[in-house]
Order: sequence, then structure tokens, then C-alpha cells
Amino acid sequence: MITGGEIVVRTLAKAGVDTLFGIHGAHIDTIFQACRDHDLRIVDVRHEMAAGHAAEGYARVKRTLGVALVTAGGGFTNVITSIANAFLDRTPVLYITGSGALRDTETNTLQAGIDQVAVASPITKWAHRVVSTDQIPRLVAQGIRIARSAPRGPVLLDIPWDVLTSQVDETTVTIPAIPPTHGASPHPADIAAALALLGSAQRPIIVVGSEASRSNVGPVLEEFVSRTGIPVFGDYEGLNLLSGLGEANAGLIQGLYGFNSNGAAPDAVLQLGVRFGLNTAHGSGALLPLSARIVQIDPDARELGRLQSIELGIVADVGAALEALTLAAAKLPWKHLHDWRSRVNRLVEARYHNLARRIDAGTPIHPFEASRIVAANVDNTTAVVADGALTYLWLSETMSKACPGAFLTHGYLGSMGVGFGTAIGAQLAAPPGSCTILVTGDGAVGYSLAEFDTLVRQDIAIIVIVMNNRSWGATLHFQQYVVGPDRITNTRLENGQYHEVAAALGADSYFVDEPSTFENALRTALAKRRPACINVRVRLDPIPPEECLMIGKDPFPSL
Repeated sequence: MITGGEIVVRTLAKAGVDTLFGIHGAHIDTIFQACRDHDLRIVDVRHEMAAGHAAEGYARVKRTLGVALVTAGGGFTNVITSIANAFLDRTPVLYITGSGALRDTETNTLQAGIDQVAVASPITKWAHRVVSTDQIPRLVAQGIRIARSAPRGPVLLDIPWDVLTSQVDETTVTIPAIPPTHGASPHPADIAAALALLGSAQRPIIVVGSEASRSNVGPVLEEFVSRTGIPVFGDYEGLNLLSGLGEANAGLIQGLYGFNSNGAAPDAVLQLGVRFGLNTAHGSGALLPLSARIVQIDPDARELGRLQSIELGIVADVGAALEALTLAAAKLPWKHLHDWRSRVNRLVEARYHNLARRIDAGTPIHPFEASRIVAANVDNTTAVVADGALTYLWLSETMSKACPGAFLTHGYLGSMGVGFGTAIGAQLAAPPGSCTILVTGDGAVGYSLAEFDTLVRQDIAIIVIVMNNRSWGATLHFQQYVVGPDRITNTRLENGQYHEVAAALGADSYFVDEPSTFENALRTALAKRRPACINVRVRLDPIPPEECLMIGKDPFPSL
């Protein structure tokens, strides 16, 4: 006789799951016990929010399914932010939640007074309550298939206590095979049309996004670019695809700012897994010109031309589409684009130097200078996670030059505090010998300070860099410019000795307030490969370029 929890674990193991993230609770103890028996690792964190975000980070870096395991009631409500985040960012995560026993419905018992499936339904691809132990294998398998199929996203399986603790005859249980899910391939006519459009353009560009990154298209992208010569921009999660592209690496998509006014507006765009919205200036034309002929490839037809007119939309897996494009491109002649690539690189460099020349030395450290130091110590074996509005805006200005193995930051939910959990998942998903650096604001790190304990207990060597401007910087700037400097209220954080908190929980700790000591501390932490916190005093006043755009200021007046 075996329990429902045992059946859950056998099904997960057969699907290839070897790591789960969660916090123990009585409702889900049978799953914990079965994981112990089957050597499935549960990374137990200090808050369910971190468990959910860790499953997201794991899924994004390993390009696989993430699994979060949380108990009923407060355990479930604590993970809702992660569920919403995964839903908006199309991250495949299976959330398994315990719930009150079916027999105790409407009895006002502990942790059983809300309909968890109803709460989760609007922010999942599928949410379902399992009401029979013998149905667990079928429904877990179905949840995994749904989460991994395009467009990917979160699934919630709610399993009541008595369903998990009930026992069934082992011989009656069949664990289904869950084969890998492959996305749809494009139609050959669409591939021919896309290549004809790009081949006739004078100033074509490629923009790669999260769907390209998660489809693991790096080598194929390199081959396609080597044949066509087209320069490539990336959104935040797409940056890791640019490292092998040589002079075709044009950096972050925001580097396109100013191309229109310089007579260098792209006339054709191949959009690989990038959705219109936040990362494309909301279809305004400031980044992707309204006059450009756009080919958009995305697994979700609802995203095609959402905010900006496109000439060709292809509903397909981004990886499969790029493979087809590369194969077909090998049979075609391509014009020489060296002059266009050189012009792109000059404009991108001008943007960078326009910003860099305005950075003055001094104490505390300018956040751009701190970001440059981080970027200088990153390579393609390093995952970088950014958390906090000003933090990720400054860091993104330097990270495209670093070509990290992964760059993960806020998605469409824009929730602070996602970084610590995401970094835990990213580090556990990374190849042996890799390193993860979490760069977080002092506001954002406050959500998850207890996770330093997780790093030490689980021996997870993450370096946490706190960009400490002693405030909720972005919202303080908002108050300054919208309601006036005399109306700044409740946005100061002046007493945060975050390195001392980390030290109290067993991590290495450093405090720095000038560039040389910061670089020394970071190199020391990287060499030691232990959990560490580097508390970096940075200036509050500087405004990153994207924030300038938000408040109506020109970030690059001389471009």
C-alpha cells in the first residue's frame, strides 16, 4: 500500500524532476517523506514566496519545469505573487499545494477556509483540485504537459490532506510516461516570406527575447547571424544569447533609443520571442520604428501585432522557427552588411559613452560605476539576477557588455523582492562551477533577508550585492518629480546594515563605499565561493536613462 504523496513523487521522478522548492507543512508531509525515500532534493527556504521564485529561476536557467511545494492556507497565499509572476512571464512551474481534508469542508477547520483553486485560476494556465488518490498520476502528468506546452506557464494542483495520506494498492497504480513537449514548427511559406523580407532590407535587425532564451537557440542563432550578418539586440532575458555573435552583438534593446533621430532607423525587424509592451516602448516607435517591416515569431497568436503593426506573424516555437530560417538561409545569397553593423555599433557605443562620461568619482559610489564593476567580473558562466527598480535599470546599462550566462530581472508583474528566490533557483540550475550574483536594492532585499540562512544551510554559494542608497529609490524619485521634494514621505530606509544580518546568519559579509574596495570585495567573494553579502553604499540622486524617459526627460540630450 502506498500513499498519495508517494504517488506524486513517483510521477515527478518519472517526468525527470529532481529538485523541488518549498517549506514543510503537515498537509504535505507525505510528499516530503517520499522525496526522502526517492532522493528527490527539496530545497527548503524561509518563505513560500522564495520557494515559488526559486522554482521560476530554476525553470528559466535550466530551461525545464520548475516545481514548488507549499502547504495549505498561508503557505498557498504566500506563493501567489510567484504564481502571478510566472503567469505573466510564461514560466513553466508546477505549484503543488496541500489543502484541508475533503471530509472537513465547511467545518471552519485549520487552513481550509478558502477555495485555493478559485483563487489561482485567473493567474494559471490550469488549476485543479485532485479529489481521488488513484487519479494523482494522471493529473500530475496532465499538469506537467500543460505547464511545458506553448505558451508555457504555471499550473496549480491542489491536493487535499486526506487524498495525500490515503493509501492504495501499489499494483493498481500506473505512472504515465510524460514525453518531452516540442513546439509547433513554422510553415515553409512563412519561412520563405520572412527571409525575403530580411534579404531585401537595407537596415535589418534581430531582437531576441525570453522565448528565444528558453528555447536554447544560442548555437543556431550564431549560425543564422554568421550567414546573414544581421545585428542582434536582446531584451533582458535574451542578453545571454549575444555572447557568441561577435560584432553582430548590439546589446540591449534599449540601445535602439536615438536611432530614429540619427537617420538609422531599422527598416526590417525579426522579432524572436519578444512581446510588444514594456520592453518595446509599448509600440510607440521609439525603439522599433513604426515604419519598419516586422516579422514576429511567437508561440502565442494573441501576441502577434499586439501594440504595433507587423507584416508577418508566425505562430511557432521560436527554436524550431530559427532552425528552419537557418536551414533555408544557407541556400540564399546575402548582401554585405558590414557598414550597417558598424553604424549600429557606433550608435550603441555613443549611447554608452554619453552616459559614462557624466559619471564622476567619489563616495558613495555612483550606481553606474558599481554596475560597471559587477559587469567586469561576469562571464558566460555567471548568472546575474537583478532585483529593485533602480538596481536593474542601472545594471542593464552595463550587462550587455558582460555577456552573462543568464540575466534575470523583473518581468511584467514588476514585483520587488523576487530576486533572492530567483537567484537560489538559478544557482541550483546552473552547471557545476558556475556562479550566481544577485544584485539587489536595499528595499528589495528586505523582503527576503532570512534567505541568507537558506544559503548557509544548503551551501548555496550566491553572492548578494546590495546597492544601498538608503531608500526606496524609484518611488522617492517619483515623489520628488511629481509631488515635490518637500512631500517625500515613507520612502527612506536609513538603518540597513544588511551585511551584518548576513553575517549573523552565517554568510560572509563586506561593507564598501568606494570603487576599489568594492572590486576587491567582489573578487574575494568570487574566489571563496561561499554565501556572501556585499553591502555597497551608492548614491541616490542619479537617475537611470529609462527612468528619465518615464518622467519625460531626455536621457541622452547630445545623441
